[in-house]
Amino acid sequence: MAQHNELGKKGEQLAVDYLLENGYDIVERNYRFDKAEVDIIAQLNDVLAIVEVKARSTADFGDPQDFVKPKQIKNLVKAVDEYVTVNDLDVEVRFDIIAIVKEGKNYNIEHLENAFFHF
Repeated sequence: MAQHNELGKKGEQLAVDYLLENGYDIVERNYRFDKAEVDIIAQLNDVLAIVEVKARSTADFGDPQDFVKPKQIKNLVKAVDEYVTVNDLDVEVRFDIIAIVKEGKNYNIEHLENAFFHF
């Protein structure tokens, strides 16, 4: 497996562990709809957190959260609208990014709540 794929999988697991440690329930992982894949759907009380995980081996080329593009946001919103409708959920939806940067043998995890708004 390519190294960036391994980092992506490791990053998603680190994000899940982080969310669980912070009281979230993991509802779905890698939910797919149309052209979108939602990395993690988590719930904390009455908030459904849609979490995009961005893992990088270095921050030299910019912060991981800078790599979420408008088209990806649009696709995520569409997927989440479908998810909420199909599951008949009555929750507040929030879009988060968990940015992970590998620093030597350690990982720096940053949780950005309300990272972007759908429009």
